[in-house]
Amino acid sequence: MPVDVRGRFLGRGRDRGQTAIEFLGVTPLIILLLIALWQCALIGYTFSLAGNSADQAAHKGAISEGTRGQACRAAAEEDLPKVWRESMKRTSCQSSGGLYKATVKLRVPVLVPGVLNWPMTIEGNAASPLEAER
Repeated sequence: MPVDVRGRFLGRGRDRGQTAIEFLGVTPLIILLLIALWQCALIGYTFSLAGNSADQAAHKGAISEGTRGQACRAAAEEDLPKVWRESMKRTSCQSSGGLYKATVKLRVPVLVPGVLNWPMTIEGNAASPLEAER
């Protein structure tokens, strides 16, 4: 008997395709990990958008003359992507002790922005010194 045939009878050739089967078994775990990482990225992006929006709103409210509240709310929505703007909760703008403060609350999307949002919100806060009115 040749060596190849004898090795097959002893079991050396029976593990063909084992790598493919193991990969198929691990694939759902890899997909779940990628989904979790993507969701974490969306949460981080929403946090960044909320902070930037609050910062711009506080700055615009502090330097505007006249209706500071309208300028603040308009600036909060100005640079937000459409999906986050539509899911935006109430924006709070107020002056307090020489500072103009803005609070922006955004909802976190689930996997695909614009399809479904989590009930949790990310809050961005900022303050800017009031400009002296002339």
